[in-house]
Amino acid sequence: MGNLTRVASALLTAALISSSLARAQTGRITGLGGVFMKSPNPRALAAWYQEVLGMKLEPWGGALLRFDPANLPPHAVWNAFSTKTGYFAPSTREFMLNFTVDDLDAFLARLRAKGVEILKREDQDPNGRFAWILDPDGTKIELWEPRPHEHPKSSPGRVPESIDPPAKKG
Repeated sequence: MGNLTRVASALLTAALISSSLARAQTGRITGLGGVFMKSPNPRALAAWYQEVLGMKLEPWGGALLRFDPANLPPHAVWNAFSTKTGYFAPSTREFMLNFTVDDLDAFLARLRAKGVEILKREDQDPNGRFAWILDPDGTKIELWEPRPHEHPKSSPGRVPESIDPPAKKG
């Protein structure tokens, strides 16, 4: 039994060391660094994001969004969609933005007061409450008020079909 215990202990130690080394490896994605988009009129688009959505613009023209506001998820979601998805409609852009908000009702009231059309609203999703709008360039924006202190149960917006299934081999 002594040799078997030593072998098991050595294997467990090797597995723990290997696992620790794998977590410590460099050369990997660590988070979302920014969102960059083209626009036929970047200054006007930036002004709309500032005036309508309330994003504070920095002197260089963009906005800095905090990663750690209170009661919001400590992560951002990346997800690939099929080119056939209707989820971005009516936008024809190849991407959609998702912004978290602290109070969807108050935010939508502010948007309506500024003449922004609310495309759709969903208050029953297990991940929180959602609404969708378009920016002046036609980019669809998903507004998400997460449920307090919860992580998404799937991806925000209930889109588990977004990634095409892997092709079958053979």
